[in-house]
Amino acid sequence: MSGKLQKIRVIDSHTGGEPTRIIIEGGPVLTGDTIAEKRLDFTANFDHYRSAVVQEPRGSDVLVGGILVKSANPECVSGIIFFNNAGMLYMCGHGTIGLVSTLAYLGELGPGDHKFDTPVGVVSAHLFEDGRVAVQNVPSYRYRKDVPVDVPGIGPVKGDIAWGGNWFFLISEHGQSLVIENVEALTNYTWKIRLALEAAGISGVDGGLIDHIELFSPSPNSDADSRNFVLCPGKAYDRSPCGTGTSAKLACLASDGKLLPGEVWRQESIIGSIFEGSFQESAEGVIPTIIGTASITSDSTLILDSADPFCWGI
Repeated sequence: MSGKLQKIRVIDSHTGGEPTRIIIEGGPVLTGDTIAEKRLDFTANFDHYRSAVVQEPRGSDVLVGGILVKSANPECVSGIIFFNNAGMLYMCGHGTIGLVSTLAYLGELGPGDHKFDTPVGVVSAHLFEDGRVAVQNVPSYRYRKDVPVDVPGIGPVKGDIAWGGNWFFLISEHGQSLVIENVEALTNYTWKIRLALEAAGISGVDGGLIDHIELFSPSPNSDADSRNFVLCPGKAYDRSPCGTGTSAKLACLASDGKLLPGEVWRQESIIGSIFEGSFQESAEGVIPTIIGTASITSDSTLILDSADPFCWGI
């Protein structure tokens, strides 16, 4: 027997293998003058919508969600708030590529330049005629280099702390094999590092939680400059090369003088998908541009039945 039914229309896509689900209709009405304030309202009063949309039984640990919200900035197409199985995100690079492709699918924007309001500032995107999307991310920078952390069961590990729209701990010397067959071991390895960072009180600026761990290695693919493995906040790994993670990597490369403004860095994910990254210099660090492609996978309606014991997610 059904109870009260609520419907939420969503568009699903994937960017380099990483899925995104955008709420188009039926989501909560959020209050606040800025997108950051609306994000806080979502967190405090409507987190059950996040759970219902991205967690089981309708979603999965890897799924990133987003909700379109009205922006007070007349230059912006829309505001966007991203979230996943663990909570709210500040910014999502692959999700923004998915967002642009979603709005193009809906006929709400065409090729050209577009701006979006996010909790961490205005993000620009360009939709190419061939469907590729270039996202100009928020200013990114390296906060600390070669930070040591003692990891139980592993030993000492060193990495860079960098901001790319989320906080990252980037590790090049780790002794791990970055191949898809090794995903379970890589997940356990990076999760231990994340817990050790928290236990040691190692954070980003103003105590910012480092909730993304990123490993790098050379790629066997001649078309890529590097391969990565990115552990996301909810303990799922990123199937794409990670837009904010690639932004953080570009900031580190720029700080070390290993990449010049305008030069292209081809970042490969653990499953072989590639983002093209480049940057411009700015007073706040670098302004990264990430290019990738998203494919629409579903245009559907989620049914929330009040009689369903798992209506609001597991």
